[in-house]
Amino acid sequence: MQKETIISEETSAMTRYAPFLVLSPLLVVLFFLPPVVHGAFYVSFMDAFTITGLISLSTFFLMLLGLDSASAFGGMGSSREAFIAALVEPAMVLTIFSVSMMAGDLGVGQAGVNLAAHFPKEHMASFLFAGISFFILLLAENGRIPIDNPETHLELTMVHEAMILDLTGVYLAIIESASSVKFIIFSSLFVSLFLPLGLEYSAPIAVLFFVAKLFLVAFAVALIEVNTAKLRLFKVPNLLGIAIVFAFLSLITFYVLGA
Repeated sequence: MQKETIISEETSAMTRYAPFLVLSPLLVVLFFLPPVVHGAFYVSFMDAFTITGLISLSTFFLMLLGLDSASAFGGMGSSREAFIAALVEPAMVLTIFSVSMMAGDLGVGQAGVNLAAHFPKEHMASFLFAGISFFILLLAENGRIPIDNPETHLELTMVHEAMILDLTGVYLAIIESASSVKFIIFSSLFVSLFLPLGLEYSAPIAVLFFVAKLFLVAFAVALIEVNTAKLRLFKVPNLLGIAIVFAFLSLITFYVLGA
């Protein structure tokens, strides 16, 4: 936060505004996540399209930020991000929609409450397919291995880092904070919808249970990162295609077989 902020002469006002526009939609989504404690206030009308739209809006401004840097790296990173986002968003809508249908409510907050109160054991197959799909999306949207490596500075493999390569100081801190918030959003959605345990306990125990589940997701992501190599860029659609297939399988299994 105390480092000097240097801005290229080639950039427009977008570089000054974009970091705030990247973070803002994600902060809005934080308020619409399923509740952590029983009896807490939650918004029931936030559905899959709204959540995906707000996260995509954040990604859109991040891509603009990469393009505005007027560097080859920024444009390359933005085009790769658009390529990945176009495959992630349909699968995310399908997955959240499928879980919401199993929970009996299209609102994500209400779906999380319903799943905690009554887990759909009769739809375990559909639930498992949706969980696999969403975990792949969690890795893709947060730029984790095998989709992307957030720690790399090798230009051939950069996606997220390429877009923010020219940022320094406060702007870089805001973008890095946005990345952390996005990971929290996806982890919270995953544990609320696919590990709906602990909501029935008292407030302190429920919060500790929730934090423990977040650590479990972070541990699973770290385990994958240290044991998996990064995919080549043109192999990424194969993995994201698997996520889309599992999302479709979840819906079809739920509607056709009722399993």
